[in-house]
Amino acid sequence: MDFKDKVIVVTGASRGIGEAAARYLAPLGAHVFLAARSAARIAEIAGELNTRGGSARAVACDVSDPAQVEALIATATEKIGRLDLLVNNAGLIDPIARLADSDPSAWGRVVDVNFKGVYHGMRFAIPVMAGRGGGTIVNISSGAATSALEGWSHYCATKAAVLSLTRVADREYRSQGVRVIGLSPGTVATRMQEKIRDSGINPVSRLDWSAHIPAEWVAKAIAWLATEAADPHLGTDFSLKTEEGRRAVGLPEI
Repeated sequence: MDFKDKVIVVTGASRGIGEAAARYLAPLGAHVFLAARSAARIAEIAGELNTRGGSARAVACDVSDPAQVEALIATATEKIGRLDLLVNNAGLIDPIARLADSDPSAWGRVVDVNFKGVYHGMRFAIPVMAGRGGGTIVNISSGAATSALEGWSHYCATKAAVLSLTRVADREYRSQGVRVIGLSPGTVATRMQEKIRDSGINPVSRLDWSAHIPAEWVAKAIAWLATEAADPHLGTDFSLKTEEGRRAVGLPEI
């Protein structure tokens, strides 16, 4: 994709993968809308990008609230009338706990953000994209979507649900030009990994920090998924854990 003047929305853009994606895409000429609950932080990032010649705007948004997501998409599309790329990245993993020790309210909050938040983004982005002949939705997924990891019942369940959403949306809207694809990046050096390490539960918490890839690699993969080269992977979770996947994106071997 030529990102010049494309309209892009990134959720969970205050840090980690979302922040890296915004920082990668804005210098390519895109109009990037950074969404997160942390209004001050995304405003700071957008300001930095704008002073460097980018086009970025911060929109405070809790993706668990459909009205806020609807307003986000409306804000992003009000001037140009289109949406070229939605990155559904916002996600939680706290609190990590075994099922019998989990707090139902906190468990439900993860469902609201990780699963329903992705649904809300797709619900309001798809009509805009289909009405203008197409667009791309990248749902940030995880190997947890197809795994059973101790202490991660909420995370595994919600990522599995998102994978199902990706498959269904592809089936329903590919013919209308809407490209829906998941991205399973593997473990990434972000604050989430710090929380995982602090939990001490399951083997992922014991991985050496050097095993985690930089968020900038994931940002590059998101940009690649917006191109026709990724079409064979539509409706699936594309993985950066394989040499083939990293090679396709142009990432270094591990």
